Amino acid sequence: MPSEIKNVAIGGLGAIGLRTAEAIDAGIEGLKLSAVSARNVEAAEKRVLNFRNPPPVMAITDLAEHADIIVECAPAAHFDDIAVPAIEAGCIFIPCSCGQLIERGALIERAKETGAQILVPTGALVGFDAVRAAAEGTIHEVRMVTRKPPGGIQGAPYIQRNNINLDNVQEPLKVFEGTVREAAAGFPANLNVAAALSMAALGPDKTIIELWADPTKTRNEHTIIVDSDATYFEIKIAGIPSPDNPATGLLTPLSVIATLRALVSAFKVGS
Repeated sequence: MPSEIKNVAIGGLGAIGLRTAEAIDAGIEGLKLSAVSARNVEAAEKRVLNFRNPPPVMAITDLAEHADIIVECAPAAHFDDIAVPAIEAGCIFIPCSCGQLIERGALIERAKETGAQILVPTGALVGFDAVRAAAEGTIHEVRMVTRKPPGGIQGAPYIQRNNINLDNVQEPLKVFEGTVREAAAGFPANLNVAAALSMAALGPDKTIIELWADPTKTRNEHTIIVDSDATYFEIKIAGIPSPDNPATGLLTPLSVIATLRALVSAFKVGS
């Protein structure tokens, strides 16, 4: 048994946060759910009421005072409210909205000073270990092609800004092609997987993504192409969208749970 129990606070109780909170409450040896936050405090209190050990529901900005590990899974607009106190307190910070880190290099530098650690979860990115390993050599190209049901990207800033009508899409429509940096700004809730991919390899300005609204799909499909001096591979994953939030895949909270479990496990598989 781990010699020290680590307190985990979760910022956001949506599709990712609630599933993660439930898993910790059900029992992960070495972890304790110490606090949660949500925009609707009353609704959050009801969600955790039947937990074995209901955690206190508090303001997002107060989480760092009650945790060793903070999981961020809130709307992107609240990222700084969770991230900044976590970094300042020297916590382990696990951001699900990792695309927000692309324009926040100062936050990463600050973590070096405070002793904080930022761990980006794999999410829906199959082959993450292989990408990171290839990056130890020379990577020539990283490209990602994502196909989602139109409802999965409905309302994204890029879609609204360009007046793209997705209400009656009858055939696959390419709505975006560009760098991950551009994609992160235009689709802050939809393409965190691409942000994670770019951080593992060439960075957000050299990693290219295509995004398709595809009415023939019922799952979020990602094809990742990596060409390096050590390897060439193509990986395809078809993730099932969460019924609570079609912008989030069901694999994402499981990835967060696996990341947390690895932090306190005596045995770990994969780099």
